[in-house]
Amino acid sequence: MIGFTSTPKENKKFSLNTLLVFGLRLIGRGFTAGKKLLCTLNLPCISKNTIIAHELKLLEAVQLCSEENMKAAFKEVQNFKKSTTCGVSVDGTWQRRGHMSLNGCVSVISIDTGKILDLEVMTQYCKMCELNVKCEHVCSNYKGSSGNMEAVGAFRIFERSLIKRDLQYTEYYGDGDSKGFLQVKDIYGENSVTKLECIGHTKRNYYGITIRSNVGCLEKMLSAVIAAFFHCCSSNQNPMHGQCPTGKDSWCKYKQALCDGIGIDPTKLENYMGIDTERNQKSKRQSLPSTKLSRKKQKAPKKSKLAKNEAKEGLSYKYGEF
Repeated sequence: MIGFTSTPKENKKFSLNTLLVFGLRLIGRGFTAGKKLLCTLNLPCISKNTIIAHELKLLEAVQLCSEENMKAAFKEVQNFKKSTTCGVSVDGTWQRRGHMSLNGCVSVISIDTGKILDLEVMTQYCKMCELNVKCEHVCSNYKGSSGNMEAVGAFRIFERSLIKRDLQYTEYYGDGDSKGFLQVKDIYGENSVTKLECIGHTKRNYYGITIRSNVGCLEKMLSAVIAAFFHCCSSNQNPMHGQCPTGKDSWCKYKQALCDGIGIDPTKLENYMGIDTERNQKSKRQSLPSTKLSRKKQKAPKKSKLAKNEAKEGLSYKYGEF
């Protein structure tokens, strides 16, 4: 089959091929998926070397574009704050779930503008080094566990903030995991960085409803948070629901029971909260050693498949190619 092109060349590369590779990378696919697609459509396939060349071209364009956008973002923060200090949200992500991913990245996002100020991409695998190829190349920039990538990436970003961005990230908004914060809290001096909890992460626990439902009224929010605290500390023998909202629509099942006329008898209340009792019993069953062993055996094939995918990932792609 004789191939032909309907698009011109740009820098000795066909635009159509570039768009094909770009589309494959957007959905997380590579050479094999592209080959299957083109064969299904009865179109000529492109070689793996061609795909790699287009990937490098796209990587260069993405790096240039992202750097320009981050430069514009930090200038916007400086104009908005009129100072060299700002608060940022710090979070990490990995290419694959679990704690076996070879690639990950950490980003800092401005609290004032909602735009990314800096990004650190990390990988702990280098194909060139494994093949013992002695030439100049971009090698792996991290050694350690995947779970510790977030802390290391946060430290690198904060360390270069003054030189690269002319900013000090003095307010650290993050989740409950304090590993990243412990790495940077003294980066500009002793206790120079303050850790704050963002509502997006706080909503995962019992206080999420109380905060979201009382935005704009600090007194009601404070009262609701205190009520949630005592609600979590209470028990059937020692109920502490005095500040919980009343009525059938209350999120407190104790107050719902009172509204239904059940009273405060612990036995009746326990029967009323049968759903929670069932959930507790299920949790106890799942914590048994025999149950854990059975669950581990069920996950073994999936874990083995994940390990193979990670090995293939390392052999197929290089640093920074997501």
